[in-house]
Amino acid sequence: MRRKIVKAGKRTAVYAVSAALLFSGMSLDTFASEGAGLPSAGLDFFLSSNATSVKSLKEEEEVNLPQNQAPNTESTENGENAGNGEAETESTQTPEGEAESKEAPTVFVMPTAEPIPTATPTAQPQEEKVIEETAIATTTKPLNQVEREIEAKREEKGFRSLVIAKVNDYVNVRSIPSEEGDILGKLYDKSVGEFISEQDGWYEIESGSVTGFVKAEYCVTGEDAVSLAREVGTRIGTVNTTTLKVREEPGMDAVVLGLVPIGDELIVTEELGDWVKVDIEEGFGYVSIDYVDLSTEFVKAESRAEEEARLAKEEAERKAAQEAARKAAAKKSSSSSSSSGGSSYQPPVIATGSGSEMGAAVANFACQFVGNPYVYGGTSLTNGADCSGFVMSVYNNFGVSLPHSSAADRSVGATVDGLANAQPGDIVCYSGHVGIYVGDGKIVHASTSKTGIIISNANYRSVLSVRRIF
Repeated sequence: MRRKIVKAGKRTAVYAVSAALLFSGMSLDTFASEGAGLPSAGLDFFLSSNATSVKSLKEEEEVNLPQNQAPNTESTENGENAGNGEAETESTQTPEGEAESKEAPTVFVMPTAEPIPTATPTAQPQEEKVIEETAIATTTKPLNQVEREIEAKREEKGFRSLVIAKVNDYVNVRSIPSEEGDILGKLYDKSVGEFISEQDGWYEIESGSVTGFVKAEYCVTGEDAVSLAREVGTRIGTVNTTTLKVREEPGMDAVVLGLVPIGDELIVTEELGDWVKVDIEEGFGYVSIDYVDLSTEFVKAESRAEEEARLAKEEAERKAAQEAARKAAAKKSSSSSSSSGGSSYQPPVIATGSGSEMGAAVANFACQFVGNPYVYGGTSLTNGADCSGFVMSVYNNFGVSLPHSSAADRSVGATVDGLANAQPGDIVCYSGHVGIYVGDGKIVHASTSKTGIIISNANYRSVLSVRRIF
């Protein structure tokens, strides 16, 4: 058998010897150098018999190269190294009539000089978020920023499936896509439903407890709904850390304005990248976006049954208020009025239907603690309570168990349609705050550490919900 070998330098010989040793049955051990990464040349193989490494052989061969001949580390497409501009080639001829009885030896290709990428260690999840915000230093976008961008795109996609009423008053929700259909409810201006289908100029929607058809010309959906949804929706930030610091300015060095417990829902008035502006009892402040979960709330349709019940209740309360005012005037004219100094505030008793007597009792009981201190996280009516702790402890005196959370208070009892329909004893919910309605347009509440438990006008801030227990 005749074999012709094209000489390509000492390096080829070194690799050939290495390959022969590798496949001669001798055992090989691989190792990674100390630290997180591997050697710059990839893997370093050791021959266990004499502890001589292929890497050492390669380095020795490179040292013996002429000074003007540097080792070539540029990889070709098939992973082999080209030296001095010549391709390393080898041709083999087999004698005529003689078949090869053995398979051609496997060619071992040394790893290139390119570093092997290593996996980035996965960050361990935090056991619990702490009060102080922690800055994340990185040369690329932080993971939380990427997640926020993904969530924003997902929310925008969801907005496209909304149907938003754009009318002076309301649009009827009908049973079929025709004006001949029965009226199932009303979708008021800026109220929102979920798009189901479109038929002959009508949108089929689901909104609140109503599912039916609204005339498309009075509503917007798709791309037009995206921008309108941001205008008509209420942006909510739900606190996701144990205690959140609300600051006077958007920065971790800014003065702390107030503290908000986990689970509280704050109205977001502005979004500024890594910070959002929120409304709390102490005023408007800023929180890190990492510590609130953002969502958007919308007003939904009102069914016919809900409308009828609301109108009947409003009429009954109107008549009851008139009767209470008549009785109060008669009592005032028949008795001499005398003032006594130092008396505590007594809320006007307005009989407003069933349960009003118990509601008035709750309001009167709560008012006797006016002047007592506010204590964050507290539940003591005498030594100090925060807003939800105050409401919880007042109602506990009447055998009612309520959560120690202003956000959770938005789901207790029954819904009252707005502050105009509130009666003494009702729970009035705000962004991150809650109080008890005492009548005459006022609430009693544990306000701030500066003011303690006080009485305020109920409309001093935007009301999110009014709930009735009695």
